[in-house]
Amino acid sequence: MIPMRYDVLDVFTDAAFAGNPLAVVHGGVDLSSVQMQAIAAEFGLSETAFPLPPTTAEADYRLRIFTPAKELPFAGHPSVGAAWLLAQKGLISTGDVVQECGAGLLPVHVDTHGAQVSGGAPVVGPVLDGAALAVAVGLRPEDVEPGVPAGVAAAGVPYAVLPVRADAVARAVVPNPAALRELASDLVGVAVVSYDRTAWQAHMRMFAPEAGVTEDPATGSAAVALGVFLVDRGVLPADGQSGFLVAQGAEIGRPSHLAVVVQAAGGVAQATSVRGGVVAIARGELLALP
Repeated sequence: MIPMRYDVLDVFTDAAFAGNPLAVVHGGVDLSSVQMQAIAAEFGLSETAFPLPPTTAEADYRLRIFTPAKELPFAGHPSVGAAWLLAQKGLISTGDVVQECGAGLLPVHVDTHGAQVSGGAPVVGPVLDGAALAVAVGLRPEDVEPGVPAGVAAAGVPYAVLPVRADAVARAVVPNPAALRELASDLVGVAVVSYDRTAWQAHMRMFAPEAGVTEDPATGSAAVALGVFLVDRGVLPADGQSGFLVAQGAEIGRPSHLAVVVQAAGGVAQATSVRGGVVAIARGELLALP
């Protein structure tokens, strides 16, 4: 077997050993889905990404993304990290490129410090019982932010979004998966969020126990889903372009910073993107395959 090379990156940070760690495995064109899933479980990071040749001339590369437990059609930190790494290696250009993934063909802008990736199609799902969702993550019903109903939103993959008071975010705990399933189905996870309307900043934690991710240090797909949610709830402007910053990961020792942009019309999100920095941490070889 020819050893397969991999890189480990920290994403949504400008400092090593912060942000969200990502493994990028190269040369996996002949790997099966089962093998990719086993490799992702071996790394044990929130996600492991496999860059592959595109299946359409409209894309510059294809990306498959696995948590330790399942494949995702889209995720932010693998998309940002893989695009930056491929450009660093000269496999794609810097500037504007197109990523093919399970969520479709997504525009990506790559620079020397990181990348900005567009989210998938914005979707607003059902309103959820905020009090019950708060209890599921170890909070009290009175911690829920009044006037901003909890619910499901997506820009590539769906999340339950629970708006809470600023002091409650740090007190949230990893939910029981069964409790989440009772409230909503087919979710990647739950985002517990406080939002400062004057500073245009959010403080977020994201739990996805059924995806094998107890708590994620930085979740680009949840950040763009939050943008869709905030437009729908009237927190962000109903028309035009707006942006906000997301702080995540400090509670687990991995401070991360995500920059989200949302384009809206008539109170409906039309497009989203998330940007972050990337730092190279390690590289190596897989000496065995599952």
